[in-house]
Amino acid sequence: MSILGGCRCGAVSYTLAIDVLPATYACHCLDCQTWSGSAFAQHALLPEDVIAVTGPVVLYEHEGPGGQPSCQRVCGVCHTRIYNTNAAVPGLVVVRAGTLADSHLLDPVAHIWVKRKQPWVVIPDGVPSWPESPSPEEFAAAVRRHRG
Repeated sequence: MSILGGCRCGAVSYTLAIDVLPATYACHCLDCQTWSGSAFAQHALLPEDVIAVTGPVVLYEHEGPGGQPSCQRVCGVCHTRIYNTNAAVPGLVVVRAGTLADSHLLDPVAHIWVKRKQPWVVIPDGVPSWPESPSPEEFAAAVRRHRG
């Protein structure tokens, strides 16, 4: 089985070689608010080798937090951000969860950078959250709890 996704205009599509929808997290940092044009961005952190993309993808590289290069992949037609890679997490991709075909079925398993969240956003009780970024171990534990 695989999970499908794509951009707004349909020019770019992708397949994730996984059997179930991925665990996602909400990032409330100011960069994600600006990039998404909303209160937060919802992401899935996955191994780089599970994504296969077709269509006109454009690379946009910028300096991420801590000076690490962040390479954004966007649709060359409608400019929807599909995913990015970051030198801070080699071998992983950060997929924009809203581009998944079944994004309406997703529920974030964690919230990060909540010190920047909009005051009207309410995080459900029991969902792990951190003022900034969690340690890799803390984040992995939140994902494991979700998977049961």
